[in-house]
Amino acid sequence: MAERLDQQYRIRRARAEEASVLIALALRSKASNGYDEAFLRACEAIYNLNYTPQTIAEGETWVAENADGRLNGFFDLRRSDDGAEVWAMFVDPRLKRSGVGRALWRKLETCAQSIGAERISLAADPFAVPFYSAMGMEVTGTQPVDAIPGLFLPRLTKRLAKSC
Repeated sequence: MAERLDQQYRIRRARAEEASVLIALALRSKASNGYDEAFLRACEAIYNLNYTPQTIAEGETWVAENADGRLNGFFDLRRSDDGAEVWAMFVDPRLKRSGVGRALWRKLETCAQSIGAERISLAADPFAVPFYSAMGMEVTGTQPVDAIPGLFLPRLTKRLAKSC
């Protein structure tokens, strides 16, 4: 059962020094889907390549933080050739289905529009496809994971409404 979000939280830009905290949060979130230790180690290698103080400082990486300063979730959005690519979106496993993910998604769409994106794309963990579908994403294919031979992830896309 998910912990209800009964305290105030805010969505803010991630700080460069939070890179290791974001990696740990991502791995806790992935582990909650039942992945084994070997798979999580492979994932950790991937996240260590993507989350450094420099990549956080340069990108659109945002966190949901509670009143005590604990990070409840985060997303990493990056400009791509045809719009915006979601590199990561994770919620603390205790807070799944609490509204944190939806709040982060609303901010993610706002960020995508602010960088001029007309489309959001991502390669999703299969367990996350129902969430992304609820956010209006559509499965458009699959994408191989170079670091894990034989693994293919669902590829999802959403066209954004044009802003005025």
